[in-house]
Amino acid sequence: MATVTPPIPPALAQALAQARRVAVFTGAGVSAESGISTFRDPLSGLWSRFDARALATPEAFAAQPDLVWGWYEWRRAQVARAVPNAAHRAIAALARLVPGLALITQNVDNLHERAGSEGVIHLHGSLHAPRCSACGQAASFTAAPADEPAEGRAIAPPACGHCGAPIRPGVVWFGESLPAQAWQTALAAAGDCDLFLSIGTSALVYPAAELPLRALRAGATVAQVNPAATPLDARAHFNLRGAAADVMPRLLAAAGF
Repeated sequence: MATVTPPIPPALAQALAQARRVAVFTGAGVSAESGISTFRDPLSGLWSRFDARALATPEAFAAQPDLVWGWYEWRRAQVARAVPNAAHRAIAALARLVPGLALITQNVDNLHERAGSEGVIHLHGSLHAPRCSACGQAASFTAAPADEPAEGRAIAPPACGHCGAPIRPGVVWFGESLPAQAWQTALAAAGDCDLFLSIGTSALVYPAAELPLRALRAGATVAQVNPAATPLDARAHFNLRGAAADVMPRLLAAAGF
């Protein structure tokens, strides 16, 4: 059966063409289109013995730092092999075509940056910004290895050069607060935009899922791009069903960019 892609509503194309301030909010679905596994995907190979949500906690790192660090090294190597998709590239292009754009992401990879986006607001931290688990000092970072670490292999985390404590992944784990500066910047962008684009996110994870609602309360046009229904469907002005890599280039073209 042929895949039927949704048409771009003319009113949405016009809203994008006329927008002065655009906020783009991306979730795991955008990275998944580049082959990055999500927390809702079952782990593969030897990692299938583990629950991703159980590994992504401060308690897991305290109890088994070698196991947790090894899993994040596997994730980082997966990201290193992935390439930005057409949605990443369209978002980067859009930033050069509108007067102002804020890019907010829940993703911890660097695919937006590799596509050319600058000043990305990482709400959930980054695989590429490790820090000390004790003193919080930023750690120097070695590029991910070309070969993926063996699945299920424990790898001892490096020691902090300042205090000697284990280095931890620079991501926000379950039970941790969002980075305050990133969250405040994201809130300001959502409250001051003309158009808010929610792309590839389930709209289930709070407090991040509050951002499109804040944009709505501020009077912005809110559009959602997602293959499946989400809780935002009932509130968004436009719901475009489909893959971000397909919809986003067509949205830019419809807006005359």
